[in-house]
This record gives sequence, structure tokens and C-alpha cells, in this order.
Amino acid sequence: MDHPPDEVTERLAELEERKEDATPRLFDLLYGELRRLARRHLQSERPEHTLQATALVNEAYLRLMHTHEHWRNRAHFLGIASFAMRRVLVDHARARQAAKRPGSKQKVDLEEALVLSPNRLDEIVAVDVALKKLGHMDARQCRIVELRYFGGLTAEEAAEALGVSIITVQRDWAIAKAWLHGELSGRSPAP
Repeated sequence: MDHPPDEVTERLAELEERKEDATPRLFDLLYGELRRLARRHLQSERPEHTLQATALVNEAYLRLMHTHEHWRNRAHFLGIASFAMRRVLVDHARARQAAKRPGSKQKVDLEEALVLSPNRLDEIVAVDVALKKLGHMDARQCRIVELRYFGGLTAEEAAEALGVSIITVQRDWAIAKAWLHGELSGRSPAP
């Protein structure tokens, strides 16, 4: 059952007042949304991927248990959970890639890299490397890509999670997509 964003925000405030760790309760409260988020992440993976949505949610949960994040609202929590899921998938791809052969540097189209086949493990890693590079140049643009593309958040939800205006999210989203396209095709425009 989905809970309204206001209810989640109220629960967060209650937990913060009592100085409790909100992560386990938020996972319980938002489990259905987290499973949908995990399925969204897995849609772009190869069909025979060994991780299922439940396992991806559980792995993300374990990673989030070790953070000391203060969740501001539903969008913020889901954005961080989405980032954790992406990290799980990237780590999984790196492990598979290392088991098969040494990595190779190659040109990757962003749109194609996000629809992955079994032979595209290098591309998952290339997208991750490009996002890390973008994060060093402009952390907010990187977070917007993570929230919008990987997390499936709307511009409004991403703006709420980051505490910026919708126009800022839209502008940074357009710039980040252009930069990533250039980076993954072998030519890096300035962000």
C-alpha cells in the first residue's frame, strides 16, 4: 500500500524527535515503492540477471543501514535508496566483468548503455565512471541524473529531494544529459 508523501514526512519528523533510526521504518512504510523502484532499475539489465527486485531492495537496505542520513522527506529517502540500488547493480556488474576479462575503454551511447544486454557489462561501468566524473565537476547535476534517470523521480520530486527549484533541476538535467552524451561518445563537453 502506498502512503501519501505527507504521511511519510510526518513519520520522519516523529522519528527524528525521538532520535530513532528511521531507515527500518521507512523501508516498511515504502516497501511497495522500493520494489517498483528496484524493478525500474532491473528493466535495463539483462533478462537473466541474477538479482531480483526483492534482493536488490534488501541489498540497498543493508547499505542504507550503515548511513547516518537524516531523511528530509519521501523524495529524499527514495532518491538515496535509488542511488544505493544503482551502486549495488554497478558493483554486481564490476564483479561479473572482472570474472570474465579485464575491462576495456570504449565509446558508449548513454541511451544504449541504459538498456543492457549480457555483453554490455563494460558499458555499465563506463556509465558509472562518467557519473563519478560528473559528480566531481558538479555534484548536483550528478545527483539529478541519479534521481531522475535511475530513481525515476519527476523533476518536482528531485527538486524537493535536493531542496532546489524545479527550474534548476530542469536546467541541470539538460546540461548533465548533454555532458554525459559527449563523455560516453568519446568527446567531453564542459558541464
